[in-house]
Order: sequence, then structure tokens, then C-alpha cells
Amino acid sequence: MRLPRSLSLLYAAGFLRSLGVGLLGVVLAVYLSRVGVSATGIGLVIGAGLLGACIATAVVAFGSLRIGHRASLVTLSLLAALGGLALASLPSFPLLLLLAFVGMVNGMGTDRSAAFALEQAIIPGLVPDRSRTWGLSWYNALLDSGGAIGALGAGLPLATSRFAHISLIGSYGYLFIAYALLQVANAILYLLLPADVGLSQPVPPSLSERAPSAQDRSIVHRISALFAVDAFGGGFLTDALVSYWFFHRFGLTEQTLGWLFFVVHVLNACSHLGAAWIAQRIGLVNTMVFTHLPSSLFLIAVPFASSSSWAIALFLLRETFVEMDVPTRQSYVAALGEPIERPYASGITNITRTGAWAAASSLSGFIMQRVAFSAPLVIGGTLKIVYDVVLYRNFRHLKPPEERIAKTIEFQSTHNVGR
Repeated sequence: MRLPRSLSLLYAAGFLRSLGVGLLGVVLAVYLSRVGVSATGIGLVIGAGLLGACIATAVVAFGSLRIGHRASLVTLSLLAALGGLALASLPSFPLLLLLAFVGMVNGMGTDRSAAFALEQAIIPGLVPDRSRTWGLSWYNALLDSGGAIGALGAGLPLATSRFAHISLIGSYGYLFIAYALLQVANAILYLLLPADVGLSQPVPPSLSERAPSAQDRSIVHRISALFAVDAFGGGFLTDALVSYWFFHRFGLTEQTLGWLFFVVHVLNACSHLGAAWIAQRIGLVNTMVFTHLPSSLFLIAVPFASSSSWAIALFLLRETFVEMDVPTRQSYVAALGEPIERPYASGITNITRTGAWAAASSLSGFIMQRVAFSAPLVIGGTLKIVYDVVLYRNFRHLKPPEERIAKTIEFQSTHNVGR
């Protein structure tokens, strides 16, 4: 089946953006430690970038209909390019924090940017309800595929330094310039989209100011509060900090880390498609909870591993399941409102998630340095378990439209057979 042109462009842009995100997730903390930034400082840089993404997501949530989806995406890409140039030039630490904030530098290793929030609001408007979860699953699979290939780039600075006979720090600079160019390429792709992409018809000015109903807002705010708990746990587990943990705990090199996170993102990509298949059979909320819970148990076990092999095995088991809640969560949130309300719902849920990531990331380096080096992994996994239990208790009865329709058809079929 041929994809709609706008959907193809969004898939391509998401893939390219994730190439850069996957790269930064592996090398950012290692690079900053090589230039003398402490663990606390590394956490602050990652937190500043996530805080910038959080504020950008707020602008998208409340202003994308007025600004235009296309214009919003182009602007976000150009700002992200600025973040790459900041890392390449390595200014003073206060200026680096400022530029990381403005450029929304992402050390998560997973794309959770403002552009990501807007795209996941647009995509459900390009496919029918019955295909919504699959459309988002393929989107996330492409993001993780891009992240996987980007992670392999972690070995490039060392290889470039050896073959081109330049300093290791200088070779990192070229890598960050390449990251900036990827963001510029994204901006060009976005320019090919229609201005009102994702909406079935142009939005009148009066509707562009319209807020969701009180009931819809209440549901979105309740689920966003839960997502914040999950994201706060995830903020202790950014790829940058986990790679830093493996780097110092077991002495893994950038090249080894690149291969590790390549496998991680491949597993994540496969899990997105598996999530859509499972959700068709047991529902979105059940898929979110019962795949996410075991991944947190594997994570908590990682710090207690006696060797790097065991730690890597447990970490990869965690990554096999941890992303299955992503497309199902996005599909569930999109199902809560009308297309015109989706930027608000997607924006609010992503604002709370990104803000929680930023807060936890800023603390994680300090906790590593002052409390216990492995404490962030245990804290993060525990918070995610709490999130799963509370989510299931509060939302298992609130079904999306396609599940309500399927249940009605099943009931009618059973009733007719009984008669």
C-alpha cells in the first residue's frame, strides 16, 4: 500500500532526526567527561537540553495551530542545528548550558523532542482509527532504526582521530557539525509538507484558539501526571548517562558502546511493531503495562551484575520490552480527543514527560557522584514500576474507540448466536 506523501515525509524526517539523537545519546556524556566536565555538570547539560525541549513542546501544544504545523517543525529543526554547533565549538560552561537549552540538546538517546510531540499529533490525522496504532508503531520503529544507526557513529571520533591524525576532541567537533547538518536536512523535508498537515481541513481562526472540553482536559491532565512519574524515572536512565555508567563501571570504549546501543535501538524498533500486534489482541492499556513492568525489573538487576556480560544481557532484556508502551501510549492519547485537540493532548503529555526527564537528568549526575554510582538505575526502575501499577488501576476501563467498537461487535455477535 502506498503511503500518503505527508506521512512519508514525516517518517523520513523522524528517521534523520533520530540519527542525530542516537549519536548524541552515546557520545555526549563521554565527550563532556573527556573535556573535563564533572558528572554533576554532565547532568546539568543534559537537563538544560531537556528543559529547552520541554518549553518548545509547550509552545507547540498551545501555538502550533496558530503558527502552523509546518512552520513549527522547520523552526524546531533549525534551533536543534544550533545545539550541534554549540557542542562543536565548546564554549564556556555557562554559555554551553544556555546553548544546550536553546538548541534542545538531547542526551536521552531516544527522540522525545518538541518535533516528536507534534509529529505524533499529526500522524493519527493521516490514517484511519483502525490503523492509528500501526501508523505510530512504524513511525517509532523508524525512529529507533535511525537511533540504532546513529549509535554506531559513536566510534567515528576515535577512527577519525587515528586515520586523519587530528586530536580526538577535534574529531568530535566534526561529528557535531554533521549532527547540525542533519537538522538542516530535516528543515528542508518539512518545507515540502502542506502548512495544515494532519488536519482534514483548514482550521478557522476561531477554532485555532479553542481549548479541549473540561472532561477531555481532566483525562489528559490525569494521565499526564502519571506519565510524569514514568518520565522522572526515565530521566535517570538517559542513554548518555547509561553509557557513562558502562564506560566507568566496566571500562567499555566508545566503539563498544556504539555497538551496544545499536543493538538496543534495533530491539526497540522491533518492539514497536510487536506492541501494535499485541495491542490488537489485549488492548492498549494492557500492552502498556504488562510489557513495561518486566523491563523495569530487568533494569533494577543491572547494577547487581557481577560482570559486564551479565550487565549487558540484563540491559538488553530490558530494552526488548521497554519501548512497547511508546506507540500504544501515543495511540491512546490521540484517541482521547478530536484531531484539532491532539496537539494540545500530545503537547501536555510530552511537556510533563520532558520536564520530568529534565529534572531527573539534572539530579542523576549529582546522585551518581555523591550518593552511589549505580543509584540512578535502581531509582529509575522503581519509579517506573509505581507508574505501571497506578496506570493500570486508573485507566484499564477507559477504552479507545476501536476497542469499544470491537467489544460491541463481539457482544452483538455472541448475543445473536445465543438467540
